[in-house]
Amino acid sequence: MVQFSINPDRFDPYKQFKFRIKWDGRYVAGVSKMSYLRRVTEVVIHREGGDPSTARKSPGQTSYEPIVLMRGRTHDMEFERWANKVWNYGSTLGAEVSLKDFRKDIIIELYNEAGQLVMAFKVYRCWPSDYVALSDLDANDTSVAFESITLQHEGWERDYAVTEPSEPSFTEP
Repeated sequence: MVQFSINPDRFDPYKQFKFRIKWDGRYVAGVSKMSYLRRVTEVVIHREGGDPSTARKSPGQTSYEPIVLMRGRTHDMEFERWANKVWNYGSTLGAEVSLKDFRKDIIIELYNEAGQLVMAFKVYRCWPSDYVALSDLDANDTSVAFESITLQHEGWERDYAVTEPSEPSFTEP
């Protein structure tokens, strides 16, 4: 079975380390980790009185898991600005939430090893439910300080306008 239609000689699946996140028409700086895109459909179990002892199963409501974005802490304020639209501590009474624009659609793009866009997903009506301004600090650790944002949303779909690119081949001089 051929897994890639344009590049039938490709054997390896796409790697997880080349991706970008976009909102408000701009790429978000420094995102180094993103949780999975997951939807779960409830299973409705039912049976009629005269049915045999086994139950029937049918799909119920579908829910979408939150998306967590993480990045190394810098002076870029995009995560914090968005989180402040949902709850801005210290603002005047009635102005704590920006009802007009606290929701955003985002785009998640996946790239192949050559840096070509291979897949994109549109995520609808996102809003931050959790914002971590600064990760745990530890004087005995040499890792990067992180900030993260957890996005609730109302669903996602693949952007089928983004298709498999023809991968470049290189010849030796």
